[in-house]
Amino acid sequence: MYLEIMTAEKKIFEGDVSSASFPGSDGSFQVLNNHAPLVSLLGSGTVEYKVADKRTKVQITGGVVEVLKNKVIVLADGIRE
Repeated sequence: MYLEIMTAEKKIFEGDVSSASFPGSDGSFQVLNNHAPLVSLLGSGTVEYKVADKRTKVQITGGVVEVLKNKVIVLADGIRE
């Protein structure tokens, strides 16, 4: 599936991933290939995604995620570096 993580200022990541997990406003959740369509608010926490066998973590301050047809778009309020 294809994942994009961005803020209003810049694109953080763009590419194919095998899985991604998100800090949902009501608890964390994971998205895999062929996931059902979804729109969710994100709380402050860690977005983690897997490319091949490498896991990467990005700290966000909140935002929204949309999942549709194996494309996942994260619009983060901000990134903690």
